Amino acid sequence: MLQFVTPSAAYQFVYLRDLRLATAHALVTQAGGAEAALPNDSPTHYLQGLIDGLCELSLKDPLTGLANRRHFRTVLEREIDRVTRSGEAALLLMLDIDNFKKVNDTYGHLAGDLVLQSVARTLSACVRPMDTLARYGGEEFAVVLPACQAAFGRVVAERVRRAVEATPVRISPAVELNITVSVGGAFALQWIRSTTQLWTERADHQLYRAKMAGRNRVSIEEQPDSTVSAEEKSLLFGPLYTPSSWGDLPPLDPTGSVY
Repeated sequence: MLQFVTPSAAYQFVYLRDLRLATAHALVTQAGGAEAALPNDSPTHYLQGLIDGLCELSLKDPLTGLANRRHFRTVLEREIDRVTRSGEAALLLMLDIDNFKKVNDTYGHLAGDLVLQSVARTLSACVRPMDTLARYGGEEFAVVLPACQAAFGRVVAERVRRAVEATPVRISPAVELNITVSVGGAFALQWIRSTTQLWTERADHQLYRAKMAGRNRVSIEEQPDSTVSAEEKSLLFGPLYTPSSWGDLPPLDPTGSVY
């Protein structure tokens, strides 16, 4: 039995056996691998553990164990705020498994699931703990990399692409598939407030370019050139006027006219 304080009443009692928690219990313990996934020292701790477990499951892709799109969009929102405050660059990578439909059509959807799980493991080994890797949908994955300088964007994306290419996927004792991915990337602009939709669309456009260029390649959005030329520096930091030019102005007559 649990006791709650509610706005409508000072105290309200709820019996756990009336909540029909069997399905939720099974989901959480299955994801945790054992009954130990839930505390059993008190009804309050048990119910809190059940709620926490369900929240975690709601943010994960069930096939790969990666973050799902809902969780990833929340991370993108947070990262846009961080870039705005700190001025540090952040990179968004969109990755798509090349010719994935052919895998499903030729070997079946179970083989396709094995490919997705293998690629997810490979990608997980390529990212830092501070990065967020998600299954964005279907055969598409996404990674947000905080504090990633523009000079390293292509290097990071190429490392990921090569890791997938170098990891064959065995779908049966006699069949091994060579899998590749196309990668598109875009940086969060430090001086322009963006949205998750615009940032994702920019990275997705680069992914489309990588696909159109032949697949199994990387396309990273070019950063705007923000360097200042020597002439611009002289205009910015030089004198606002030259004394001689002011000295050449005709004097004012008593009526206020320069003529």
